[in-house]
Amino acid sequence: MRLRIEVDLNYTLERAADVLLQVEVAALPDQRIVSEALTLWSDVPVRAVAGEDGVGQRCWVHTEGRMCASYRGIVDVSREPVTLADYAATPVRMHDGALVPYLLASRYCQADRFVGFVERDFAGLTGGALASALVDWVQNALRYRPNVSDGSTTALDTFATRSGVCRDYAHLLVALARAGGIPARCVSAYAPGVEPPDFHAVAELWLEGAWRLVDATGMASCSDLARVCVGRDATDIAFMTIFGEAQLVSQSVRVVQERAPD
Repeated sequence: MRLRIEVDLNYTLERAADVLLQVEVAALPDQRIVSEALTLWSDVPVRAVAGEDGVGQRCWVHTEGRMCASYRGIVDVSREPVTLADYAATPVRMHDGALVPYLLASRYCQADRFVGFVERDFAGLTGGALASALVDWVQNALRYRPNVSDGSTTALDTFATRSGVCRDYAHLLVALARAGGIPARCVSAYAPGVEPPDFHAVAELWLEGAWRLVDATGMASCSDLARVCVGRDATDIAFMTIFGEAQLVSQSVRVVQERAPD
């Protein structure tokens, strides 16, 4: 499947600031970049650095007055749907060191606070069977509601209110999976059909030696997602981090699904 992506960001800054952007599609085996162009307005040369876990890249921008960015990309996604329940469990002691951070609590995903809930309500389930049950629970338990959460909302808050947006769904699923001994990380992605159109947050669960994409909101299929970046939680996958202050002027994200040429 081919995705055509258009992103425009327009912010104002009262004083000079450094800005860290993550908006480019990551070049990965299951998503081939056909073409892309990132246009930035910066007072100094733009500096690119690798993203978390080597997935994608971040761009440093330094500007004052206006922070404008435009991204255009075409990406062919070749990823088969997965059935989580088919994957066997891996004992936590057998995971490599790089996966350990994705078993632990983080700022927005307080996995340690959910251990009792997972052990009680999902007793006897491990590996893919547990992952599948957790995805179903999050999708059914939560109600998608904009404007009920903000940048400080954690997985624990979402568990209490049973509502939120894609970021909240991803945080809660990741926290529950980690509590059940499954390495899990948050993913920023582009996806068609997301309402309202925006950067989309989903999750990846480590099962049988690979990361498995999951959208707990149910708005997108794993075969239709183009990853931008990954990380422990929203801290690592934010499309823009401003080391200063900025005001939103306008922002738009458009993702159109097309059939890739044979």
